[in-house]
Amino acid sequence: MTTSPSVRPAASHALTTGFFGDPDFDFETRLALGATTYGVGDPGSVLATVAGIADGDRPGWFTAWSQRGDRFSALGAAADGDGDAPGAMWAYLAASAAYSQALGAVDGLPRDRTGAVMLPTFRSSRRAWDAMIDASGGRFVRVAIPYDGDTLPGYLLRPDAGGAARPTFVMTNGSDGPLSSLWSSGAAEALARGWNAFVYDGPGQQSLLFERGVPFRPDWEAVLTPVVDTLVARADVDPSALTAYGISQAGYWLPRALAFEHRFVAAVADPGVVDVSTSWLDHMPPEMIALLDGGRKDTFNGYMAEFAGSDPDMDRTFAFRARPYGIDDPFDLFTTLRTYQLRDVAAQIRTPLLITDPEDEQFWPGQSEQLAALLTAPHEIASFGVADGANFHCQPLAPRQTAHRMFGWLSGQLAGRGAG
Repeated sequence: MTTSPSVRPAASHALTTGFFGDPDFDFETRLALGATTYGVGDPGSVLATVAGIADGDRPGWFTAWSQRGDRFSALGAAADGDGDAPGAMWAYLAASAAYSQALGAVDGLPRDRTGAVMLPTFRSSRRAWDAMIDASGGRFVRVAIPYDGDTLPGYLLRPDAGGAARPTFVMTNGSDGPLSSLWSSGAAEALARGWNAFVYDGPGQQSLLFERGVPFRPDWEAVLTPVVDTLVARADVDPSALTAYGISQAGYWLPRALAFEHRFVAAVADPGVVDVSTSWLDHMPPEMIALLDGGRKDTFNGYMAEFAGSDPDMDRTFAFRARPYGIDDPFDLFTTLRTYQLRDVAAQIRTPLLITDPEDEQFWPGQSEQLAALLTAPHEIASFGVADGANFHCQPLAPRQTAHRMFGWLSGQLAGRGAG
């Protein structure tokens, strides 16, 4: 069979330029399509959903993905009723992911709708996720992590319900990622290899943000160490075979925690993030940076107030990205963001680290190499590129290529320690 040359420019355009002109819609579409390689919905359902959405139409995005979530939820309930556990798990996982896609557009809705739909949409996603857990036949279990006088919700995903001690892949999400996104970012691959995968919500993430109002914190060792303490006490976790993974902004959080938490055999930062603030400050005029550097809070906030309302896209993005930090004052927010950096602690990391470095990285370009340069621990850089369809932040269209590279490396690290 021959391929018409006329097809190639369109495929190349999709890989490098995008499915949408709107960068958020394009990236989220890539993520959704990539997730289907691990059974989260179908490519057809993703394409059918986005086909009816006008470029940049956030109410349309929210409606289309909410309706897709409803349809998958109905499929899950029907399969549950028929005793079809695998079918129920597939549909509920797809539903959870679809509702989370809808949630990403909430800040683009009219202001009177944003608050009304944010929590219900999150809860629809989490109900579907929990229904998937319940349909697993005991393979997947809830694990509460003691934290700051309360608990963090965690889930230990196991290949079977037998309870044997296994290598365990501990996954830390990014700033706005749902638990369902971790399925295709490594959880499914870990299960296929006979490992456990552990996923959880930390401060500022998902249930901690939407239901409790708990904000981000820079010192993630205060989060990850209780996770490790809980896991190593379990009979179904091999304490000598713990590995860790941090995706997106967790490319900062995980290395930060590893500077203090040394019980992991090896870890992966996808990608490396030395300084979280650059993804904000690189888009700010030099004059505003000078005000920030000079501590001129009132003047800085005055200019920020002038900008507010002048650019709806900027206002929407700012609201979305600022919410998990729990700081309303712009000067205080940007000052806090500058504390999310690894320069002061990277040399304390002992854990061998694999750092992904995708071509066309949108948010922290060049920082994977910067992190590698700061490390004294053993480390490798895993490069990905457009030639393999693996470009952009966290390689959204190439989750299996990413998994192949990182699990091969992690397995080697475990073998070197006599585990695995």
